[in-house]
Amino acid sequence: MSTAKITSKGQITIPASVRNDLKVQSGDKLEFVKIKDGLYHIMAATKEIQRLKGIIKSNASISVEQMNNAVRSRASD
Repeated sequence: MSTAKITSKGQITIPASVRNDLKVQSGDKLEFVKIKDGLYHIMAATKEIQRLKGIIKSNASISVEQMNNAVRSRASD
């Protein structure tokens, strides 16, 4: 486990071992994906989109009709 301290400006220094595992360097971006309250998945934003597949689990199923209705509803807002 690695830890980092948050500065008064909200910044952290990511430990070298974590940077190496994520294969990130200065100037790269990180994604913070909320899994649930208090739990986030952190990944390099430079990774291929296919690597994101399946990262967020959902037990909810939705029909195409429900998706279309949701899109229409948001478009009319």
